[in-house]
Amino acid sequence: MNHYLVGIDIGTSGCKAALFTPGGEVLYQGTKAYPTLYPSPGYAEQNPEEWWRAACQLLRDMLRQTGADPRKIRGVGVSGQSGAAILLGEHGRPLRNAIIWLDRRTARQCEELVTAIGRERLFSVSGNPVSPSYITGKIRWIRENEPDIYKRTRKLLQSNGYIVYKLTGEFSQDVSQGNGLHAFDIGKAGWDYPLAEQLGIPGDWLPRVFGCSDIAGAVTTMAAAETGLVPGTPVVAGGLDAACATLGAGAIGAGQVQEQGGQAGGMSIVMDRPVKHEQLILSCHAVKDKWILQGGTVGGGSLNWMRRELAGADDGDFFRLANEEASRIRPGSGGLVFLPYMAGERSPIWDPAAKGVFLGLTYETTRAHMIRAVMEGCALALKHNLRTAEQSGVPVHELYSVGGAANSGLWTQIKADITGKTFRIPSSDSASALGAAMLAGVGTGIYADFREAVHRTVRLQREFHPESAHAGVYEQVYGVYLETYARLKELFPRTGW
Repeated sequence: MNHYLVGIDIGTSGCKAALFTPGGEVLYQGTKAYPTLYPSPGYAEQNPEEWWRAACQLLRDMLRQTGADPRKIRGVGVSGQSGAAILLGEHGRPLRNAIIWLDRRTARQCEELVTAIGRERLFSVSGNPVSPSYITGKIRWIRENEPDIYKRTRKLLQSNGYIVYKLTGEFSQDVSQGNGLHAFDIGKAGWDYPLAEQLGIPGDWLPRVFGCSDIAGAVTTMAAAETGLVPGTPVVAGGLDAACATLGAGAIGAGQVQEQGGQAGGMSIVMDRPVKHEQLILSCHAVKDKWILQGGTVGGGSLNWMRRELAGADDGDFFRLANEEASRIRPGSGGLVFLPYMAGERSPIWDPAAKGVFLGLTYETTRAHMIRAVMEGCALALKHNLRTAEQSGVPVHELYSVGGAANSGLWTQIKADITGKTFRIPSSDSASALGAAMLAGVGTGIYADFREAVHRTVRLQREFHPESAHAGVYEQVYGVYLETYARLKELFPRTGW
């Protein structure tokens, strides 16, 4: 009998759903966009009900287009964007839009929490710096600015946890998303309830903690009517999109790295033990007893910004032309350097006031130079994170590249040249959804363990090796990149008029 696994990914720009065979064959994948709301400068919100409606539509489309028997779906896994705070009221409904990871409104609240509790205590428990991209400061902001919503809150969920709740009626917190809250003990993979109370997060808001492949519940009759799934279908807790993408890319051994080029770009280094670094992001891996040290950047959407504001071309035309044009420009982009800090920046600089910058514009600068500089700028941000990790003693071996940018051979080669690392491209471009489905497969016993899951599903299709001839120029560019930020850092906060 044929069986299927479903993976759902709640991303920043949209929801993706995919249907897989246990051998990793993609039978269906679809994406439905939803809006990000920017009600004030520095604010970024999404409506969790939009996530759910998108997931429901995709699941119905999946069953209609494939003709798959929903009774043969063995399990469902959900991955989701980090740092999204969903506050539920008495009847399990969101009390407000989710404040997502792109939001920067809580800089003051974060500073106050560090002063009140102490940087060392917060870091020793969570293994992460306090930043507006996390959930912790958002709760304090809501308590100060929306006290009625704070008082009415009964449960705090994150993005994948909300979809699991809508599917099953069960509240869950997977271990990999725990890093969004500084009351999550990263070493023990559980809540530090006294610290939560200090942070203004009542203990009864916090859901039960699950391993990512643990079954959190089963599809309810109500959810079945909305999605087309069968009541009783197992749903696992799922995980952080970066953790699921790392698994879906096949990175489960220490030193293997998943590199993601999307709206939220970055890298995830697999480790056998939790190594804390104040400039990077630490979370539990979706794989049991593994951790990932992450570098999270905001620059992945820079090329989308160029398409939207400067190109006047549709998606397909622009990205095809962008690769063609940028390929004609020599490494170094004719002296043009781009800082990809389009929504502040996360690791390793943690500066919500940072801005995007083109340095070196002249009358000889063309659109092609700007496109290549954007690609190089994102690669330089990746190099900055990798070097930061390596300097702390964390080994970095090969990188497995996923996300939209991995479809560009030019961009991936630029990353290889700038970082000096080999990049491998898995055949599936749905790594987060595949990783979520693999979690469902492990949780329901289709796979004996994660090693079998990777062996059966992940296939590599291309490799990119660094070209030594470009190493010298890119090391110079990297030095200018670092110095540009260092010199402009004090000016960025003064540009908010």
